[in-house]
Amino acid sequence: MKWRLWVLIGAIAAAVGTLFLFPAIPQSEAYHNFADKRALLGVPNGLDVLSNVFFLFVGAWGLRTVFRRAQFPDPRERWPYAMFFIGVTLTAFGSSWYHLNPKDATLVWDRIPMTIGFMSLVAANLAERISVPAGLWLLVPMVAFGVGSVLYWEATQQQGRGDLRPYAFAQFGSLLVLVLLLFLFPARYTRTADLGVSLALYALAKLLEAADRPIFTALKFVSGHTLKHVAAAVSAYWIVRMLRLRHAIERA
Repeated sequence: MKWRLWVLIGAIAAAVGTLFLFPAIPQSEAYHNFADKRALLGVPNGLDVLSNVFFLFVGAWGLRTVFRRAQFPDPRERWPYAMFFIGVTLTAFGSSWYHLNPKDATLVWDRIPMTIGFMSLVAANLAERISVPAGLWLLVPMVAFGVGSVLYWEATQQQGRGDLRPYAFAQFGSLLVLVLLLFLFPARYTRTADLGVSLALYALAKLLEAADRPIFTALKFVSGHTLKHVAAAVSAYWIVRMLRLRHAIERA
């Protein structure tokens, strides 16, 4: 266990050190220029707004699963997952608000719920694979860091020196930690592959986001960003699926 912990800590330290070797990363205004600007049912940027309903559905289903279906030998383990699905649910509202009028001020409300989700999922897996008390103890500080990374970006952006580095670490650093936890530490539950599928689907969502305009140009009826919402919601659904189907592994 000790050498695995040191590998995890070393990887996190290396990621932080590497990230902050780079200069501050401002938010490009071109980010807000999404490909599909068509109104739908009177809603501006219709598909990018309305596709967020998938997050609302998955978030609500996930909360119901956490409190009524999933089995936790230690009941405290449900709280990081509850926070994760609260983040997913809030993403439906924050992302809808942003896409109605894409700009820096509304982007804050899109990103805050996402960081709640990222950090909570890491805390859930720390609790499962390393220590329940450690995962629970770190839950609030990690969520606070995620939210703070967005508020820091907003404050620096308003001052004309925007810096996305802490937010980038909250998003991509959390993925790094999840992958390391997956491979370094033994599972206490079945269905570990479902977590891997969820992470792969989120990686797909980021690729679709990057290909927003080329996909819209090719398909005409849907953009990469709309498909990103669908893929990210399916990624969160895979966590629901995992919790509904898994069971604790009995060890001799």
